[in-house]
Amino acid sequence: MRSILKALYCGDVRPVETIVPTDPEYRALNRRISEVIKTWEMKLSATEFSQLEELLDLRSRSSSIYAEVSFIHGFQLGALMMTEVYAARNEY
Repeated sequence: MRSILKALYCGDVRPVETIVPTDPEYRALNRRISEVIKTWEMKLSATEFSQLEELLDLRSRSSSIYAEVSFIHGFQLGALMMTEVYAARNEY
């Protein structure tokens, strides 16, 4: 088995590319979003729809930044817990 540290160093650890939500609601929700976007595309003028797409892109970028920060925070929290567990093993 390849070292996770070596894989991380080589840039082979990219969780964002391998995460596939298994919650059945995820795909249904994305299908519904696509349907609603198509509905708005038919209702709005080209300019208005372009503005809506820009808003949705901004929201998507905001969500991605939040997800990245949440991932980093979770990873740091996990590392801190492991440090505490490792340090405490000599106390008992």
